[in-house]
Amino acid sequence: MSDLFDTPSGGEAATPRPLADRLRPARLEDVIGQESVLGPDGPLGSMLAAGSLGSLVLWGPPGVGKTTIARLLADETDRHFIQISAIFSGVAELRQVFDAAKMRRGNGRGTLLFVDEIHRFNKAQQDGFLPHMEDGTILLVGATTENPSFELNAALLSRAQVVVLERLTPAHLERLAQRAEQELGQALPLDGPARDALVDMADGDGRALLNLVEQVMSWSMDTPMDAAGLGARLARRAAQYDKSGDAHYNLISALHKSVRGSDPDAALYWFARMLEGGEDPRFLARRITRMSVEDIGLADPQAQTICIDAWETFERLGSPEGELALAQAVTYLALAPKSNAGYVAYKAARASAKQTGSEPPPKHILNAPTSLMKDQGYGEGYAYDHDAEDGFSGQDYFPEAMKRPVFYQPVERGFERELKRRLDYFVKLRAKRNS
Repeated sequence: MSDLFDTPSGGEAATPRPLADRLRPARLEDVIGQESVLGPDGPLGSMLAAGSLGSLVLWGPPGVGKTTIARLLADETDRHFIQISAIFSGVAELRQVFDAAKMRRGNGRGTLLFVDEIHRFNKAQQDGFLPHMEDGTILLVGATTENPSFELNAALLSRAQVVVLERLTPAHLERLAQRAEQELGQALPLDGPARDALVDMADGDGRALLNLVEQVMSWSMDTPMDAAGLGARLARRAAQYDKSGDAHYNLISALHKSVRGSDPDAALYWFARMLEGGEDPRFLARRITRMSVEDIGLADPQAQTICIDAWETFERLGSPEGELALAQAVTYLALAPKSNAGYVAYKAARASAKQTGSEPPPKHILNAPTSLMKDQGYGEGYAYDHDAEDGFSGQDYFPEAMKRPVFYQPVERGFERELKRRLDYFVKLRAKRNS
């Protein structure tokens, strides 16, 4: 087995090099899992083939090769590579970087500036890159785990192409594990299920996988370890979840669409994923209540009540017992009949109200508490519905200058089937009264 540490020729003790650093690819074609980006038809492959590499924002989860790709892009384009982190760098360091890049440019060599966690820079700091990008002093490659459209300035985004890097699949991680075994000259001392469990623990992060491999290789074992033994020795990597970041919006979207798609198993899975990530159950209570009025509505009026009751149950029981009530509400919503007719009607009514906001109500439905108002025709001709046949007068209640619209169109599902029957009944009566 090759030694885990490099030793200089002089025999001095060397600084340990982590396995992830030793396996850092030396060529772009050796990068695992990003073929769609780096291939001949991918955005970076096309740029390099045309010799027109521009500033970039590499967006992807941790451990997918953002730093490695930036280094290799500098090599491919013969630029000096500088790496800084937005977490630790301030205005003074940026100024030094820009000054050095100008000198380098004057000597005929470009600079590729790699900024890790670029979304951590504030607006003013992000704006500081713009003149140096525009005059060619630097070629900026920013890396972020957050959605650039939320976190980066429009001015910066307009000068850089966003390249999306994908989470590594189990197949990609297995290739990486095999590459590590070849480097170390030794197979992982794990049986098949334990090997699969190790890949799962990495959770799509190549760097995390190599760190786990390095730990396992340091153990002394006579026989391959099983999954139970591996789980006892290694902690599963915490799921990637940022309650204020992109994962937050992605997972709540997945939960909402699973409920809308009437899939209780998927809905419960995404609900559990958010709880495991540390999401506030009160946020989830609020969002599932919104789902009940947006996607179920009057097709099942009880759905909203169940959500409110589950919310109140959580407030009374607290965590973790109260989450069960919310989970039951999620299950009920997923299986409830679906209708957005009320939501569509509400939005249409708002749009119409905005367009005709100055139109007064018809005078026949206005109260006339004074003689002056009576003289103006207020209340004149109003038909009291309780005195009419069938308790329905059929009068028009829209502004006189407004053509009667149709906002609410119930569906033939759940309780809205009954509401549609009632609505059709009143439409026929109205036509009969007005004729």
